[in-house]
Amino acid sequence: MALTQQTMTDEQRKSVALEYLKAFDHGGVTSTGGSILDLFADDAQVFFPKWGLATGKEQIGRLFTEVGGTIKRIEHHYAGFNWIFSGSDVLVCEGASHGEHRDGPWRAGVPEWGAGRWCDVFEIRDWKIQRCFIYLDPDYAGQDTARYPWLADPA
Repeated sequence: MALTQQTMTDEQRKSVALEYLKAFDHGGVTSTGGSILDLFADDAQVFFPKWGLATGKEQIGRLFTEVGGTIKRIEHHYAGFNWIFSGSDVLVCEGASHGEHRDGPWRAGVPEWGAGRWCDVFEIRDWKIQRCFIYLDPDYAGQDTARYPWLADPA
């Protein structure tokens, strides 16, 4: 296997990240009809809270199947994304979403402490996602409140 390093611009890396996020909104299908897994390098890594680290397309597929199986629908709020570019292969996207989890609906900001706000750190090289670390509250329906005393006091 030959090692290649195609130079990519920040906007090109952003386009790959957007394709990935839009694929989630379309049940894991890309704009060309392919699988979301096609966007990843063979040895890519994805981190998801309360799931852990998936390495390689097979484990990433398992992560997406297990987590995605709990989500009935999702819609990302593209107009409000904040993009941070590092000048290297790394970029960060901060955003919001709404949708329906098997335990109930969620919308960023409703309630203010609830799910829907997230941040993804990407490493994209040669038109493939090498790494995607996802930071969010996986309690989409906001049911895990008993363990947090500040949520028990509505004031």
